[in-house]
Amino acid sequence: MTTLELPVLNSSLATAAPATLKNGKKIYVETYGCQMNVSDSEIVQSVMDTNGYEIIHSPDTADVILLNTCAIRDNAEKKIHERLTHLKYYKKRNRNLVVGLLGCMAERLRAQLLELQLVDIVVGPDEYRRVPELVESALNGDKGIAVKLSRVETYEDILPLRTEGISAWVSIMRGCDKFCTFCVVPFTRGRERSRTLSGVVDEMKSLWDLGFKEVTLLGQNVNSYRDEPSGSDFADLLIACTKAVPQMRIRYSTSHPQDMSDKLIYAMAEYPGICNYIHLPIQSGSNRILELMNRTYTVEHYLQRVEKIKQLIPNCAMSTDIISGFCTETEEDHQLTLDVMRTVKYEGAYMFSYSPRENTKAWKMGDDVPDEVKQRRLEEIITLQRIHSAEVNQPEIGILHSVMVEGPSKRGNNEWRGRTDTNKVIVFPHEDVRGYVVGDLVNVRVHTVNSATLLGTLE
Repeated sequence: MTTLELPVLNSSLATAAPATLKNGKKIYVETYGCQMNVSDSEIVQSVMDTNGYEIIHSPDTADVILLNTCAIRDNAEKKIHERLTHLKYYKKRNRNLVVGLLGCMAERLRAQLLELQLVDIVVGPDEYRRVPELVESALNGDKGIAVKLSRVETYEDILPLRTEGISAWVSIMRGCDKFCTFCVVPFTRGRERSRTLSGVVDEMKSLWDLGFKEVTLLGQNVNSYRDEPSGSDFADLLIACTKAVPQMRIRYSTSHPQDMSDKLIYAMAEYPGICNYIHLPIQSGSNRILELMNRTYTVEHYLQRVEKIKQLIPNCAMSTDIISGFCTETEEDHQLTLDVMRTVKYEGAYMFSYSPRENTKAWKMGDDVPDEVKQRRLEEIITLQRIHSAEVNQPEIGILHSVMVEGPSKRGNNEWRGRTDTNKVIVFPHEDVRGYVVGDLVNVRVHTVNSATLLGTLE
């Protein structure tokens, strides 16, 4: 799912061999927020590795601790403040410890964060090349800030230092030009700019050679991707990638309904390497609320796109984002959102109550829906989604899926898990005699389902 907004914690050791002589300093990077932040942390780790720092997976022995932050909702920022409280323990043990905040929260709050006694450096998403310089200054006792946004920075020349596994995130563009009234992304990540098509394709080839089996192409709105030199759009990029590495599973996130083109849908239908899964945020089922959100599409346009997707890719799974309790939302607006959910019947959804963010246009509209009303409406949305998730999984019983093995499930080593190309989690008994390993494709027939998981057996 997206995308793009659930908390992600990633502190695994990188598998790549050290590229340079180490300087004796150890750095620990902790990541919160969306997949784009995970990708950004890999860029920061690469920059620091190149400058001689040892990347470690625990803060216990770190000389530098960096938190890559999210600012999409108030709760995301509260988590960072709570984490900073916990980090005081490490600062007491090592007075020379450098603590830094990276990412969207750093960009949004800027100098305010340096006023926190614990924080030594603050770095926005477009200034990661300066992290070594700022860390060195902080190790010498000087605090630093770098939050200038760029219209050109894409980090295309930096090979991310990826963590172990079979799946990789590949950022194809940065920033956003949509300016939804509730969203801080255009202010924290700047305007849209895309990487070159050839650069993305070359990275895909490299990842396949390194043993990665699945890639998710990332952007705040991937449908806006443009390679100016060639005039290529996102559909062209997807086609070029899957032709370059036809055995690689390719996913992407996130799409904007306004820019979901027929050309893109046809490309997904034609090329089997492009997974049959689309995350298409609706946010609200009320045209009045969508206009207030500046979403630039209507419910009718959205449903027409869904109809086209299901017509050309009948087995395509869909997920969405929904905000409950946006400014002036009435009970009728809320019911219209539930109606859209009943029409589409999403496989999954990221569902949140509205969180006002300073400096957005919605901030000036006023947060006039009481918290208890927001919560009640959110619970109704969640309940309906659970029902739909279970319903759309029922027809999976008896279906044979090609599943990419991810490793042991949460149930234990006797059961393993993987994902279908429609992004559904499937759990199956582990059989050593089969000789499969993480990253292999296996055939699994579904025999039981619930709202979150498919259960099956190997064939």
